Amino acid sequence: MASVTFDKAQRWYPGADKPTVPGIDLEIADGEFMVLVGPSGCGKSTTLRMLAGLEEINAGHIFIGDRDVTKVPPKDRDIAMVFQNYALYPHMTVADNMAFALKTAKVAPAERQKRVEEAAKILGLTEFLERKPKALSGGQRQRVAMGRAIVRNPQVFCMDEPLSNLDAKMRVQTRTDIAKLQSDLGVTTVYVTHDQVEAMTMGDRVAVMKLGELMQVDTPLRLYDKPVNLFVAGFIGSPQMNLMEARAVEGKAQIGDYLVPVDPAASKQLGAGHKNITVGVRPEAWRLVSQAEGGLPVKVTVVEELGSDGFVYGTSGVEGTPANIIVRVSGRDKVHKGDTIYVTTDPTSVHVFDTDTGERLSD
Repeated sequence: MASVTFDKAQRWYPGADKPTVPGIDLEIADGEFMVLVGPSGCGKSTTLRMLAGLEEINAGHIFIGDRDVTKVPPKDRDIAMVFQNYALYPHMTVADNMAFALKTAKVAPAERQKRVEEAAKILGLTEFLERKPKALSGGQRQRVAMGRAIVRNPQVFCMDEPLSNLDAKMRVQTRTDIAKLQSDLGVTTVYVTHDQVEAMTMGDRVAVMKLGELMQVDTPLRLYDKPVNLFVAGFIGSPQMNLMEARAVEGKAQIGDYLVPVDPAASKQLGAGHKNITVGVRPEAWRLVSQAEGGLPVKVTVVEELGSDGFVYGTSGVEGTPANIIVRVSGRDKVHKGDTIYVTTDPTSVHVFDTDTGERLSD
């Protein structure tokens, strides 16, 4: 096993007016599960392919362990790639697909069989070894692709959106399987996805990317609780954070006539060059109050009932509020379409950002 280091690694496609990845600096520890996440076109797959040797690096370096692999061919980097389309040979059995790379590397037949059987046992594929890929479900095919990577005993797994072809239920099951498998094997893994729920539930750490640059690299919980800028705040979380335009008034955030109390760290900065601010509140951080208590009014347009809880989507006539305000409520709260509810929150649950720079002002 080995660590992975990107040292100002850049990828600039011929003919492009700017680099897709301007120069990424990222350290991934030995045995760590690192997820690269971001919207389409943010450079996350390009970054993974740079590590795998499938994209040329125009500047900087990439290290696997202490070895500089910047100019090393893909086959000599000791990595295993798992693609979103499985890339299985349809005419081969599951066993032959899993053993193909070992056969190419001239591994002895007995050793090949042993490794394939061990991987099949780990992945629950033992009974399918003699089947062809067409006789398998999407989830089973993805496990075969995983098995093909496992048998090689690589230093690094590279996974490029491996769950995107699966249905919703199978995605949940398979992402659990992959996370457990990686934990059991202890292989350094770099995983690319555009699905932030996948990122939050699978990664030891998550790297949020935008336009080829790292916005924040942290644990899932810190990304959720302490987003460093407006982009991360709006991207991480499902449903996403409510982001409302406000003005700094006497250490508080004013949205129309509604004053939002903020934490002391943000309060000290309000007014000191930070006049235009954006206030962020997670859906679950709102608290229902009566009209007399003076909360933010929200006219309910949609109620998503999920059993144990629900999400209320509504609009507010208060200037600066977004088109939709999302409030998480208990499944037993009687909220209906057309109602007007009133919500408030605690200062510790309010995220404050400078609207112009996007930087976080809260503690």
